[in-house]
Amino acid sequence: MRIEPGNVGKTCARAFTLIELILVMTLLVIMASFMAPALANFFHGRTLNSEARQLLALTHAGQSRAVSEGMPMLLWVDVKQNSYGLQEETPAPGGDPKAEAFTLDTGLQISVKSDANTPLTAGNLPAIRFLPDGSIDENSPQTLCITDGSGGALWLIESRNRMSYDIRNSDK
Repeated sequence: MRIEPGNVGKTCARAFTLIELILVMTLLVIMASFMAPALANFFHGRTLNSEARQLLALTHAGQSRAVSEGMPMLLWVDVKQNSYGLQEETPAPGGDPKAEAFTLDTGLQISVKSDANTPLTAGNLPAIRFLPDGSIDENSPQTLCITDGSGGALWLIESRNRMSYDIRNSDK
């Protein structure tokens, strides 16, 4: 190996050419285009799951409020407005200061199924009634369903002992 007098101590650096960089970027874009639909479905499913868990948490909050305050609470569902909320059954003249209302994320729908002959209503809306002893009124809807545009659905179904609701993948 011959060392030239002007190159003592210098090493030869190798770099990528512009064509190599363009090819790598093209491959990354192609791979990302295949992954985008899968990621969209993943996030859509997470939205459905998150909304169902929020509704389930509100059932627990309604039950806890009914027991702690000694008065019935209503978890109402507005199917047309895609919203739901929690309030006292008979609020004071100034209203219920702890009332909560939520709107479903875009693309989600909520429905109510009741096996009872006379479903409870809160302002002409179906409602789950939590009694001060911690139980759920027998005329409350047994099933709530949240669906997304791709056909996915999660069900909140009343337990057999009428004390809580559970999230399930089907209405059975």
